[in-house]
Order: sequence, then structure tokens, then C-alpha cells
Amino acid sequence: MKPMQEIETLAIEIAAAARTSFRALFENGEHYYYCTLHTTGEGHAPSISAWSWEALEMESTIAELIKWSYADSPYCCFGDENFDHVKQRFIERPFIADLENDEGNREFDLRLKAMELAMKMLDDEGMFAMNQLRESVCVLVEVMPPDEVNTEIALRLNRAESPVMQAWLAEAAK
Repeated sequence: MKPMQEIETLAIEIAAAARTSFRALFENGEHYYYCTLHTTGEGHAPSISAWSWEALEMESTIAELIKWSYADSPYCCFGDENFDHVKQRFIERPFIADLENDEGNREFDLRLKAMELAMKMLDDEGMFAMNQLRESVCVLVEVMPPDEVNTEIALRLNRAESPVMQAWLAEAAK
């Protein structure tokens, strides 16, 4: 299979899992400003995380410290069971640590591109405008620990001039 076909196939599977998870999460009616699909620097299967203004308000004493933290969100790995098929697909792919540098980088890039395409698919469907205006949500694909590629992807998935994106760039971008 050609790399673009692999990316599209993987993106469709990631989008299906993320769609199910985000839809279930958004049923709570909260207003979200941060929705991410995050992975590790080793390219493991992704999970979702999100922050709503309502959830952040509950963290008033440390809100500014955790505002953009996928790991500190009460919704980190929400609906992770929906990603079981995606996890299996990632396990079936080449193990990045066993690959030569160039091959490992290509495999990691393929995975990130599939994640980005999945979030774009969901965005094009209107997923991130369910409880709020789309312009008020920062839609991300993030590598943890933070990497410069996070900012590159964020700028492709969001309007750079939107207030929420400007806030993310000032407060969280690497």
C-alpha cells in the first residue's frame, strides 16, 4: 500500500474512534475550548483529551497551570475503549524503536499525518462546533512530551488569528 493510502486508511479508523469518543463527551453540554488527539514521542496509538470552560472553572486555584494540559484534564483518555481497534492497528505496524532512523522517522510522520487528517475530517464534519462556535476551540494533535511539530499541526488545523489559537500560541506552544 502506498504511504498516502496508508495515511488515509489509518486516518479513517482514528477518526471513527475519536468521533465516537468526542460525541459521547460532548453529550455533557459543556463548552469546549481545547480538543486534542495526543500520542507519545514513540508514536503509540492516540487518545483524546479535552478541556471545557466548565471543567476548568472547577480547578480555580491551578486553572492557569493546567489550562492546556491534556494529562490534567478530567477528560484525558475519555472513551479510550473506542480506540481498541486503532491500538491493534498500531501494534500491527512496524515498531518504531526497531527501525533505522530514517525509516523510524517516516513511520512516526505517517502516524502523525494520519492523526492530523483524522482531526481534520472530524472538523470538516462540524464535530468541534457541537456545543460552541468552532472558532472558540483549539483543535490539536499533540506529541508528548511537547514537540515543535505540535505548533506546526496546530497552525494547519486552526485559524492562527482566532483568539483561542492566539491564547494557545502564547501560553502553551513550544
